[in-house]
Amino acid sequence: MAASKMVIMSSLTHHMRPITCAASYHTRLVPQPPDLLKWVKKEGGFVHQAVKISQQQDDDSYGLGLVASQDIPKGSLLIALPDYVPLRFESDAGDEARSVFVNLARQVPEELWAMKLGLKLLQERSKVGSFWWPYISNLPETFSVPIFFQGEDIKNLQYAPLLYQVNKRCRFLLDFDQEVRRALESLKPNDHPFGGQEIGASALGWAMSAVSSRAFRLHGKKLADGTRNEIPMMLPLIDMCNHSFNPNAQIVQEEDAELLIKAAETEIKQNDSLLLNYGCLNNDLFLLDYGFVIRSNPYDTIELRYDGALMDAASMAAGVSSPNFSSPPAWQQQFLSQLNLDGEASISKGTHHISALWIRLPLPLSSALLKFWSIYFSYLRVTLGGPDLVEGRLLAALRVLLASDLETVQKHDLNTLQSLSAEAPLGIANEVAVFRTLIALCVIALEHFPTKIMEDESLLKQGVSASTELAIRFRIEKKSMIIEIMRNLSKRVKLLSCKETTATQG
Repeated sequence: MAASKMVIMSSLTHHMRPITCAASYHTRLVPQPPDLLKWVKKEGGFVHQAVKISQQQDDDSYGLGLVASQDIPKGSLLIALPDYVPLRFESDAGDEARSVFVNLARQVPEELWAMKLGLKLLQERSKVGSFWWPYISNLPETFSVPIFFQGEDIKNLQYAPLLYQVNKRCRFLLDFDQEVRRALESLKPNDHPFGGQEIGASALGWAMSAVSSRAFRLHGKKLADGTRNEIPMMLPLIDMCNHSFNPNAQIVQEEDAELLIKAAETEIKQNDSLLLNYGCLNNDLFLLDYGFVIRSNPYDTIELRYDGALMDAASMAAGVSSPNFSSPPAWQQQFLSQLNLDGEASISKGTHHISALWIRLPLPLSSALLKFWSIYFSYLRVTLGGPDLVEGRLLAALRVLLASDLETVQKHDLNTLQSLSAEAPLGIANEVAVFRTLIALCVIALEHFPTKIMEDESLLKQGVSASTELAIRFRIEKKSMIIEIMRNLSKRVKLLSCKETTATQG
């Protein structure tokens, strides 16, 4: 049977969303790396004759990417990689080195999976004559992800949920650096999994960023029960495709032949970039893992901690006849519990960790910002934005808390109460009160950003560093998204009010 291959073919209509900054800077790891196209072909892969590596320097994308040097017909095969070319997590070192390598990998938490594959990347980077050196040498020397930002630029993000994640990754790298040093300090050269080279926090950060910004989660080998687990792997050349929510290429993994196929339903025009969809992600993840921000990202959200006092303040600001969000009656408390928004239980669990987690954030952050964006756990966190506009749990909670009686609420199940498409299930007056409270919540969220959009745009016009620009763009997108949510909700209020007036007059 022929060796299984990874194949790339042209896919959907070309349309790129503007990207405000590249996933990486322009300089490659070595000044004159081997020709990656020739290497893929030499190792038994296939590259369409029209696929070229090009420097992207327009308003939409930056850095190196793949482009079509001539029109490519739909359905064309673009790139094929033999199955031994992708870089996966495994160790081919000696027994002692393998043991140390595996033990280090076991200390990486699952949510930071990129570091695990990053260890393999560092191992191959340090190895003389590594099979993957032609690929590794073409990787960027630096990345524009926030863990490499200066302190002032981290502060410039102005969004504590992201700051917490950046801080968490930085803290992990510093701690893991010490673990790596302890594991390697007494090893003999032949037992060293990284060829005797010193591996510090900077190298670990580089490797984790290289993987997070370029790896794909794909099916691994078939298990005994016939299923396949998903494993991250780095795909040389394929990973140079830029991102779009409307890609012109797509990875498809065929089960039988274990092929990765990229297929197009329309031709790729000359000078078009080859584009993949990295996922329907919010800007937090695009910035954390890839180092760029999507303008008008339809999947972007803003996270809030569900807090009774905050909801009370929002309803009062909206001029809504306010119930006591902090101490709801028993029947409303029961609904909140079903939504995992039971205020008393959540706060008692959450406050125990607040000081321990926030104390590690950059010191210049204002106390007001930290107080507003307090630590939240999965059952405390609610979101606004994205395709749903309002997270279902928050919507249902407000509908119930602003309802006057249990009997009306009991006529509907939780799914209906959590659905924005279920128009006014508890009545128009209730729905208008809910939307006005949400609008007020958006106003409060905006007020807790230290700067306004006009100030941010003025700063950009003055000329700033790439990382500062990226941080400012990120917070502009958050604020713009909140404003769009307010506009959307205001239209809904107006429409409902008109219906209420018509019904009254009728």
